[in-house]
Order: sequence, then C-alpha cells, then structure tokens
Amino acid sequence: MSVFKEYLGELIGTFILVFIGCGAVGVTILFGWLDSLTEVALVWGIGVTLAIFASRKWCFAHLNPAVSLAMTFAGQLSIKKFAFYSVSQTIGAFLAGGLLYGLLSTDIASFEVANTIIRGSLESQNTAMMFGEFFPNPGYVDELRVSVYLACGMEALGTFLLVTAIFWLAQLKTLNKNLIPPLIGLAVMLIIILVAPYTQAGLNPARDFGPRIWAYISGWEKAAFPSTSFGFLTVYILSPLFGGVVAFYFMRFFKKT
Repeated sequence: MSVFKEYLGELIGTFILVFIGCGAVGVTILFGWLDSLTEVALVWGIGVTLAIFASRKWCFAHLNPAVSLAMTFAGQLSIKKFAFYSVSQTIGAFLAGGLLYGLLSTDIASFEVANTIIRGSLESQNTAMMFGEFFPNPGYVDELRVSVYLACGMEALGTFLLVTAIFWLAQLKTLNKNLIPPLIGLAVMLIIILVAPYTQAGLNPARDFGPRIWAYISGWEKAAFPSTSFGFLTVYILSPLFGGVVAFYFMRFFKKT
C-alpha cells in the first residue's frame, strides 16, 4: 500500500462521510426533509458505512483523527503517519463542506432571509450547524442547558464508545470483514442519538474543524468559531482525541484481565 494512496484514501473517505452526514443536517434545516434525529443519525451511519467501503482498499479507513490517534497508541500507526492522516482527513472534510456550501448556498441565503437571520450573528448558528457543531445543539436550546464540562464529557464519551467498538470489532476473528463497516455505521448512529441533543455529536475533530473553516470564510465568521470556552477546540477536538486514547487503554486493560 503506497503512502500516497493511504493519505488519498483517508481524504476521500472522510469527504464522503462528511458530505453525506452534513448534507443530511443541511437538508433537514433548510427543507425539513428528515423528520427526526433518528433519521439524521441513520444517514450519518450510512455515510460512515459507505465511506469505509469506498476507502478501505487504499488505507486503514480511520476517517477520524481520534481513531488514528488510538491506533497510534496501539502501535498500528507511526506518529508521522498520524499527522498526515489527520491532515488528509481534515482536508477531505473541508472539501466536503465546500461542495455542500456550493450546492446549498442559494437555499441557505433564502432561508436566512425568510427567517430574518443575519449571517455572522449568534442566531446564524442555526445555519452554521450544518457545517460545524455547537453546544448546546441549537435545535435543543430550549430543552437543555449544556455546560462546557458536560459538552466535553459527552464528546469524549461518544468517541470512547465509537473507538471501543472499532477495537472490539477488529479483534473478532470469526466476524466477516464485510460486516465491520455497517456495524461501525450502526454504532455511529446509536451514539449520535445519545450525544447529538447535547453537542450535535461531532466525535471526529476533522469532521468538525474542516467544514467549520468553510463556514468561517463563507460569512459566518465569529459565529462559526464561538468564543465560549474555546469550545471548537476543547469540546470538538481535544475531547474526542482524549476519548479515543481512553478507549485504547480500556481495551488494553480488558485484554489483560
């Protein structure tokens, strides 16, 4: 497996994942085409499944820096490759955000006019949320109060569950390898249902940061990077990375007992 193909595979896989998943969020916000969180989570799960199938012949199909970091701790990836995997994943997510914005820009503008939303204002997080995540989830702001500590905890927990599932599935020798992608997709779906009301369930630093950059340069500016406890960094980058590392140590401890 050539190194270039590995990095390109991670880029393409993450592009597919983010385009399908963020697209589901986008059409739900703008057109109401999906009626519930469960339906959005299902599309995310399908996106993850398709992305893994599409990229796994080229790369390890981590598609997530938190997964790549856990695999680095496990000795399956060098620190250098972790860095390049993470960059490739973030670029793929950024390009997916760009394509999504290009397709929906006119509809986003019409939605903003119809709902008296000024892009860049606090209220414009209701459209920026189709790119990056926010806490509390703008769709649940009337029901939930989410502190930065709870948000960090939920993102770390969700990523911990995801990476633990990946480790667990990978070590099941009798499992048909073609079942692993849909089972990971199912895990993502269930975790999103649990975590998304609180933080939109990023679970993936590249998935959040790449499209968030696109939102910033497309006019959301400070609304795309809210200053509240630097949540884009603490909640959506550091917490998933931490959750992935904890999953590695948990599985190592589990194997020893």
